[in-house]
Amino acid sequence: MDSKARSSDKASQEMIGWMAENNQQNAWDRFEAQSPQCGFGRLGLCCRICSMGPCRIDPFGEGPQAGVCGATADTIAARNLIRMIAGGAAAHSDHGRDIAHTFKMAVESDKSDYMVKDERKLKEVAARFGIEIKDRKIKEIGLDLANAVLKEFGKQEGTLITAAAYPPKARQEAWKNLGVTPRSVDREIVEIMHRTHIGVGSDYINLVKQGIRASLADGWGGSLIATELSDIMFGSPQPIRFGVNLGVLDKDQVNVIVHGHEPTLSDIVVQVAQDKELLKLAQEKGAQGINIAGICCTANEILMRHGVPVAGNFLQQELAVMTGVADVMLVDVQCIMPALGSLCECMHTKLLTTSPKCKIAGAEHIEFHEDKAVETARKIIKIAIENYTNRNGQACIPKHKERGIAGFTTENTFYHLGGRFRASYRPLNDNVINGRIRGAAGVVGCNNPKQIHDSCHIEMMKELIKNDVLVVSTGCGAIAAAKVGLMRPEAAAQYCGKGLHEVCETVGIPPVLHVGSCVDNSRILTVLANVVAEGGLGEDIAELPVAGAAPEWMSEKAVSIGMYFVASGVFTVIAEPLPVVGAPNLHRYLTEGIEKDVGGKWAFEKDPIKAAHMMIEHIESKRDALGINEEKERKLYDMEDRRALKVE
Repeated sequence: MDSKARSSDKASQEMIGWMAENNQQNAWDRFEAQSPQCGFGRLGLCCRICSMGPCRIDPFGEGPQAGVCGATADTIAARNLIRMIAGGAAAHSDHGRDIAHTFKMAVESDKSDYMVKDERKLKEVAARFGIEIKDRKIKEIGLDLANAVLKEFGKQEGTLITAAAYPPKARQEAWKNLGVTPRSVDREIVEIMHRTHIGVGSDYINLVKQGIRASLADGWGGSLIATELSDIMFGSPQPIRFGVNLGVLDKDQVNVIVHGHEPTLSDIVVQVAQDKELLKLAQEKGAQGINIAGICCTANEILMRHGVPVAGNFLQQELAVMTGVADVMLVDVQCIMPALGSLCECMHTKLLTTSPKCKIAGAEHIEFHEDKAVETARKIIKIAIENYTNRNGQACIPKHKERGIAGFTTENTFYHLGGRFRASYRPLNDNVINGRIRGAAGVVGCNNPKQIHDSCHIEMMKELIKNDVLVVSTGCGAIAAAKVGLMRPEAAAQYCGKGLHEVCETVGIPPVLHVGSCVDNSRILTVLANVVAEGGLGEDIAELPVAGAAPEWMSEKAVSIGMYFVASGVFTVIAEPLPVVGAPNLHRYLTEGIEKDVGGKWAFEKDPIKAAHMMIEHIESKRDALGINEEKERKLYDMEDRRALKVE
């Protein structure tokens, strides 16, 4: 077993070896046991939506070319694809709904453990919803906003307010012309399930259109709502230093690892962990303190607002438990491996589930209710303190850790680029126009044991910034970048091309910007909308020199994210192809024809360097179309020329 063939991260390599020595399985072992994987499934050519099947289409043309009902390869693959979008959109948007319910509780009750921390953003978001803010109390504005936001999930008439309040007008017009303007979050997801039921839709393009509509309801709806309300309630992030990788775990402290995607409980846990009574109890048990560290996007949420260290990303969750010093693994929802249950039983770690949506065999369930947030957080931390004394002494903590800066948002980008007295996207647009920055790329997404852990993210990002493409990142991709130092400002001098280096050095930012959790991909959408609004780079997101990528994607959420970026006009390349390769017409539409409808398209490329150059080539084509790749002759003005200048 070669650990270097599994992960590019040295801390993970060490822990993979340690697990092998202790005869413990991990995700890579289980992946190997599954090989070879079902070829029909990978091509998208199997259907299980009724009991006449499962039906399979022969990709070589020698066997069946239709299912029992007559569904072709294109129909079957399109149904499978948009059901993935439904699953991904449901996961992120349900997160948004939960945040909205907590927000409503916070503004209705004077006894809530939550409050409005960013009043300025509350007023800005309320204004977008057409809510009156002048001479009104914060809680009154907040309650109106909470009610308006909750209607976005299930209203029966009209279209999403957010889909009209945030995107450029030209983008809205493109959706209207195609008939994919999202109506409400739940409606679009339910309609996917209806359209893909046996005996309903079979036209693959019409099926994809509903997938587009649901993904837009997610990206410009449910996910955007989650981001906006989280900023209002937990505080808008500001640039903050942080530590990352398994080396942030401390053998001398009580370690609580928070894992999943929702900040409602973890934000309170961070605050409660500083309680003097609990710190005293930890010291009485022999610990020096209480250390909170994160995995996945719960990590990104509390990192952005509190600077809490990040233990790792998706494929490191088992490795973190295997260190022997994780006293509690506290999980909420999404990207949590069921394997944690059996692994924690072999270790001293207490696995605690908190959401009624997520219960795991082998875990203790402590159900979280927002009206008892502090009480629940105290109970959890006490369990961790008591469990500290149960460690078996076989600790293995890699020394590898790195530091970086996170906390970049749509709003504070204004100040970084233009300063407090010139808060504007103008400097960014100007530097794209003058060519110092060739364009921007969003490199986001998961980890997948099919690729060497973190390697594709890192190689792609380095190639992009070497070619003066500014990178923004979320989720596990952002954690991968941080672990190799790409989120240090000084990384610009080491890895960037001349133009991007000059900009990063002048502004004091790293060449890869951490903009949040995977639900915060909505921040990237709103940044692009701001760039369009600033002017000089076209009237629509589809005209911008930008591209997106998910080089190690694995979840349905990534499919929804990718589709809403494509539908917003962004060229999007992923490593593992969507399960449509066996459906030639559908494959051709997603990688070619869809661009005529929405301005963006998909591409599939496993080699991260080749994929990066596909993105760069696309960015340069957009620069050509905008006319900003033309070299302009420099004119030196003498005094007579200056007198002739007119000021309009």
